[in-house]
Amino acid sequence: MGTLSGLGLHLIFTSFFLLATTYTCLSVENTSIICFEQERLALLKFKHSVKDFSGMLSSWIGNDCCRWEGIQCDSLTGRVESLNLHFVVGNEVNSSLVELSHLNHLDLSENDFRGSRIPEFIGSFKQMTYLNLSTAGFRGIIPPHIGNLSNLKVLDLSWNDELMSDDMSWTFGLPSLQHLDLSWVDLGGAKNMGMVLYNLPSLKELSLRGCGLSNLGPFLNSSRTLPNIKHLDLSFNSFTGPLPGFFQNLTSLTFLDLSNFDLSLAWNFADFLKMIPSLTELHMSHCELNKTFLSSPHLNLSTISNIQHLDLSDNSIGGIFPSILTNMTSLRFLYLSGNMLSSSVSTMPNLLELDLSNNRLTGPIPESLRRLRFLEVLDLSYNEFTDPIPTFFGKLSKLDLSFNQLNGSIPDFFGKSADLTDLNLGSNQLRGAIPVSVGQLSKLHSLDISYNSLEGVVYEAHFANLSMLKYLDTSYNTKLTFKVSREWIPPFQLVSFKIISCNIGSEFPQWLQNQRTVETLVLSNASISGPLPTWLREMPVIPFLDLSHNKLSGSLTNLPNGGNFYVSGYRVDRVLSLENNLFNESIPRSLCRRTDLEILDLSRNRLTGKIPKCLQNLQKLFAMIFSSNQLSGFIPSFIAFNSSSLVWLQLNDNNFVGEVPRELGKLRNLSVLDLGDNNFSGNLPDWIGENLLSLMVLRLHKNYFTGKIPLSLCKCSKLHILDVAYNNLTGTIPACLGNLDAMVRRKLSESEHVYEKVIQVIKGVDLEYTTTWDIVYNMDLSSNKLVGEIPVELTALSMLIGLNLSNNHLSGRIPENIGNMMRLESLDLSGNKLTGMIPPSMAALTFLSHLNLSHNNLSGRIPTGHQLQTLIDDPSIYAGNKDLCGPPLPNNCSDHENPTTTTITMPKKKYKQTDAPTKAWLKTWYYVDVTCGFATGFWGVIGLLLLMKQWRQKLFTFVEETIENIS
Repeated sequence: MGTLSGLGLHLIFTSFFLLATTYTCLSVENTSIICFEQERLALLKFKHSVKDFSGMLSSWIGNDCCRWEGIQCDSLTGRVESLNLHFVVGNEVNSSLVELSHLNHLDLSENDFRGSRIPEFIGSFKQMTYLNLSTAGFRGIIPPHIGNLSNLKVLDLSWNDELMSDDMSWTFGLPSLQHLDLSWVDLGGAKNMGMVLYNLPSLKELSLRGCGLSNLGPFLNSSRTLPNIKHLDLSFNSFTGPLPGFFQNLTSLTFLDLSNFDLSLAWNFADFLKMIPSLTELHMSHCELNKTFLSSPHLNLSTISNIQHLDLSDNSIGGIFPSILTNMTSLRFLYLSGNMLSSSVSTMPNLLELDLSNNRLTGPIPESLRRLRFLEVLDLSYNEFTDPIPTFFGKLSKLDLSFNQLNGSIPDFFGKSADLTDLNLGSNQLRGAIPVSVGQLSKLHSLDISYNSLEGVVYEAHFANLSMLKYLDTSYNTKLTFKVSREWIPPFQLVSFKIISCNIGSEFPQWLQNQRTVETLVLSNASISGPLPTWLREMPVIPFLDLSHNKLSGSLTNLPNGGNFYVSGYRVDRVLSLENNLFNESIPRSLCRRTDLEILDLSRNRLTGKIPKCLQNLQKLFAMIFSSNQLSGFIPSFIAFNSSSLVWLQLNDNNFVGEVPRELGKLRNLSVLDLGDNNFSGNLPDWIGENLLSLMVLRLHKNYFTGKIPLSLCKCSKLHILDVAYNNLTGTIPACLGNLDAMVRRKLSESEHVYEKVIQVIKGVDLEYTTTWDIVYNMDLSSNKLVGEIPVELTALSMLIGLNLSNNHLSGRIPENIGNMMRLESLDLSGNKLTGMIPPSMAALTFLSHLNLSHNNLSGRIPTGHQLQTLIDDPSIYAGNKDLCGPPLPNNCSDHENPTTTTITMPKKKYKQTDAPTKAWLKTWYYVDVTCGFATGFWGVIGLLLLMKQWRQKLFTFVEETIENIS
């Protein structure tokens, strides 16, 4: 009975097991189990708390959340186990996710949570084994609650700006951790760093890249340090001194990155590699290495015999190719870019990849490369190679010869390079036609032949078998013409297509209708005319679309607005540029659907009407450029909708009226504000200087602004360009403008470089600065009603290249120390009431090429010397100053003052007619005084020398020695 009962129980257990196994093997579609309602509602709450720019959350509909994209559920219980979500924007991670209590895998990387903190509730997911919060816009302190995730195996918090930890003891609770990436997390002030390095026994991969570390501490001599570590990244920290001895304990280490470690200060570099014989991949870029470190006394070949991957890029290795590298037969991957090598490459027969870009290699491409018979990837870009391309690159898969001085034509043999996937020949001096044989490269993925002198016609045959082509750039070959039939259907699906300053035909290319994966499309200055085709509207949204500098006309309503724009998985700038066309209707509301847009450039068209209110939906907009159209009405206050993201606003050369709305003061990150050439009125806004402290360009040129220049503008210390010319401004020039720091000295961080188009009147000519305005410094206050003297404080603005104060009512003298403005190229003070002499220091302005002092009341001799001599043939510079004399004016200076002498103006006495004898008496005594002075001076010096022989000899000896030293 007991046996039967046991057998029955066994059968029942087996049946349940088979049932469970059968259920598990069935797909979700064939089961009736759906996700828990509580978890479904939690996910929907999260969905509503973010903005989805990828369309990923569009699948989050219906009752079964287990079918939603990015969600995985347990096949038995229906509980959500995994959440993968990318490319959303939110103010924080919604706390509703805490309902997903069975979550073991959470990936929120590649999102933007706008500087919020990592939520503490993350520590409540006790079953979590994988947590990835990298590149998600988190800031602040890492919550120690993460230390509660005792089952965690993978933790990635890398690439979050301003994320930091003040105490690393929370890692003590992660005994199962195998992968830890804290790259670019600030650990410079963190206590208990030893917890990371000797209290994680399972750790195999550790990245502390760019963590602000300066000292690894004495604990690193412990034998318990990272016993199982295989991958260690300590790059881009601030380590100094000898290399730590703990490396001798890392017997399993195969990957090490010490980039940006100043090895020139490491006295034990020669013994370093002996500690880790297991090493196969070593990165030492930016380490101040020179040729000495690669010589035999410093490097023993036997200690590096296992290294297969070596990165020595961006060091100071110069001269001939290091011989020790030639003898490293284990090497497969060698990167030497950014050095100073000048010799030919030695034979390294086992290499698979070689990067020699950005060196000083010259002459023909060396024949020694022919002997690298296994080479697959070769980068020789940014050198000075000349001559035609040699014919021995047949077996390569990737070849980059860009930015050299190669000439001749594109060799026909490339068509026989069956393995070629990436070919970059851009920025050389290649000429002739593109060989049709290129169309036979069936594996070709990327082709860049831009910035050459190629010519001829590109036919369909050039693309015959390019079914794998994704990236094509033929820009700036001005004599190249595309000629394909309207019915042509290309064999490829492009991701990026760039044609700038080439002829692609008068019509919009019909074959693009079939390209459904395009993320970057640039057809600029391509001779296209007519309206946008209607089929373009049905295309998936193209993140980077540039159709500028053509003759496109009509409406903008046919722009792509359908489908999902994210295809390849890499970051693409969201740009729409239609600059310099003939579009002549209003801005369409369909543009408001492009909520992904970062740069919107509709300038230089004929657009009319008002700015549509729905543009407030573009909350990621970085730049709004609507200049040179016929837009009208008031500036809508809703432009301040995206106060955190908008960096420049350019509405110049339109028909806007009214006052500038105060709401624009919310745009606190604004760097460029150009409202010039409109019909704005009212006082110059004082809130600009109070709120827009990041401004680098302020242009309010040619409007109807009144009142004084507000003192608050002096707070805009980053200003490069200040242009309020052609208004009705009154009052004096604020002296505090001389305190604008950026114009006093250049202090510009990399993040402050902004693409911009700014019109400036410098040297009397309208100039457009497109990408170089960050090195232009200009102040234009001309054509107003300003009074008073020129503040001497302005001469402290030593970075200015242009200063225009013309056509005002300024009086007084030109500041004597104007010569301190050494970078001035253009100075215009014409049309004022300035008096006195031209300061001699003006001759020190060695860069000056445009000068206008006309129509003032200046007097005295015109200074000469240095740069002023180059302007001597232009008398119009000084016209309208009747008391000026000297070249280039015809007036003789014999009766004028010497401008190099200092004059003291004495009060004049009015004499009556009876004072005439007194004046004659004064004149007589004047000549007597001069005669006596001359006699005293002459005989007091010369007479003594004649009488005193010893003095005379010493004087003559001194003069002779001085002349000899000078000669």
